[in-house]
Amino acid sequence: MNVLMALSQRELTGAEVYAATIADELIARGHKVLIVSDTLTVKTKAQFISIPFNQRFLPKRVKQVRQMVQIIKEHDIQVVHSHSRASAYISSLACALCGIPHIASIHGRQPVHKTRALLKCAGAVSLCVCESIRNQIIADLGFAPERTLIIRNPVNASTFAFNPPSTPLSSTLKVALIGRLSGPKGWVVGQVLAQVASHPEIEINVIGGKDIPSELQPYTQYPHIHFLGYRDDIPELMAQADVVIGAGRVGIEALLRGRPLIAVGEARYHGVVTPDNIAEVFGTNFGDILSTKECQFNFDHLIADLKQAQSLGQDHNLLLTLRTQALKEYDATPIIDQIERLYSKVYVHKLKRELPVIMYHRVVKDESEKGIHGTWVEAERFRAHLQYLKDHGYETVTFDDLRNGGYRKRFDHNHKKWVMLTFDDGYVDNYTTAFPLLKEFGFKAVIFLLSHRDYNAWDADDQEHPEKKLPLMSKEMVEEMAAYGIEFGAHTKTHPRLAHIPLEQARDEIFTCKATLEEKYGRPFNTFAYPYGDLNEAVKALVKEAGFDFAVATDSGDIVFDADLLQIRRIAIFPKNSMHTFKRKASGYYNFIKLRREERQKRKAAQAH
Repeated sequence: MNVLMALSQRELTGAEVYAATIADELIARGHKVLIVSDTLTVKTKAQFISIPFNQRFLPKRVKQVRQMVQIIKEHDIQVVHSHSRASAYISSLACALCGIPHIASIHGRQPVHKTRALLKCAGAVSLCVCESIRNQIIADLGFAPERTLIIRNPVNASTFAFNPPSTPLSSTLKVALIGRLSGPKGWVVGQVLAQVASHPEIEINVIGGKDIPSELQPYTQYPHIHFLGYRDDIPELMAQADVVIGAGRVGIEALLRGRPLIAVGEARYHGVVTPDNIAEVFGTNFGDILSTKECQFNFDHLIADLKQAQSLGQDHNLLLTLRTQALKEYDATPIIDQIERLYSKVYVHKLKRELPVIMYHRVVKDESEKGIHGTWVEAERFRAHLQYLKDHGYETVTFDDLRNGGYRKRFDHNHKKWVMLTFDDGYVDNYTTAFPLLKEFGFKAVIFLLSHRDYNAWDADDQEHPEKKLPLMSKEMVEEMAAYGIEFGAHTKTHPRLAHIPLEQARDEIFTCKATLEEKYGRPFNTFAYPYGDLNEAVKALVKEAGFDFAVATDSGDIVFDADLLQIRRIAIFPKNSMHTFKRKASGYYNFIKLRREERQKRKAAQAH
């Protein structure tokens, strides 16, 4: 996707690092990302364009909107992700004019006034870095809870190796105090230095700030207090400290590094971070934000807390526990996975279009081949389907095309419209009838095979509603189709309802099928189809454990393709479907219609009870 990050930064902030971290990872995944802001301090692979969002006069605002619209159109932007109030206002207007979705990350407590309550400018979804922000914007500004998510600051843990203090306790206590020297954070720095000034045994490095404010100038005279300014070697400086003092990203990085932490930010003094208070610390972003407009500070215990933290540095198991808890909350990979899926979701719901995954079973030549169950289409109707797709610029794709993040390209306007044709069970007519037509139109498909059946025993041997006995494809047929470009996936050993059999039996059906097919055909089988679309979370976990990259259901699964790659929703084709119905089903819009229908049915059922 093409993503635009919007900030309004004049100096280094956590929001800027947050945006750059997401941008670089998205670029590594194949997305295009631009950043617009007043300035940009951190290094990033994203293209930077300067827009002075902090110029707040109306004529300047109008110009900023025009600039944003121009960038969106010129770079074919599909999602705008803002990271500040000023940029959120402009992003909301520009996105409305361009008809694309806007997402807003909220990094701090929001001012409460009528304009802010009316013009939330929060986009399709608001992402809050901690619980305090979410609670505040819901309570004070009326944000909708269902459109307000907690998504933490993402941190690349690999850059912060666990390196706890290795030296024994010393009479000198080395402290790293990291943060801005301006605004409320500057006041916090002053309070810390006021306590430390009379303790020469505490050597403190103050890291951050371009200039030393006048109120902090007196502390430059103390030999044990050092102002280091902005530094790009903060991990190394943390490693040299016995204790770190800070909030926000500083707190996260200190815990990952294995350094004892005093958490204090713009709103609260938490003191020493321990397993007992760490959840509360996460909830305020390490003291930076409270749900209410108040500050909770008490620096009287700072010196005692510093000494306690220094002692805590000798307990490496405890520091490792803190790191594990921080990693669970802030590790960049799952956070950016979530954000990436969110981009897809808001874009799909905005455009009301998604890659259609069509489900067939059989393609028959005449009446004699039709079965009792409605799992077939006539050859001439199938030809008409393919002709329509060809005439309207569709390109068929398989899961092999979508591996390694290839599915992300489905929004690329340079591509033709994508459609996926899938066939369950591997009937012989897939080879004798469907395959020649696919070749005629230059199309591909995905066919799901059973490993331990050579005919449709699951329904032909059904005593109550027996189907015709129909043969499944031979190895030679499969290999010929695979050589052409048809992809083959796994469909269990015997076609059971996986959610209705013992879990160990389901495991055998899934794992043995995969192993058998791979041995038989000498190639990996990485795609799976649930028989009857029957699954639950336990079955899905088995499919993941077996090593499948994709799995398809039928009428279950999210409307967005990559919301859950192990439960991809498909659209079934039935014998009585008209061409009009097929066109709707192939449009990419059909699942939106179907989902509304399902929701109406659920409401009626609930009312009936």
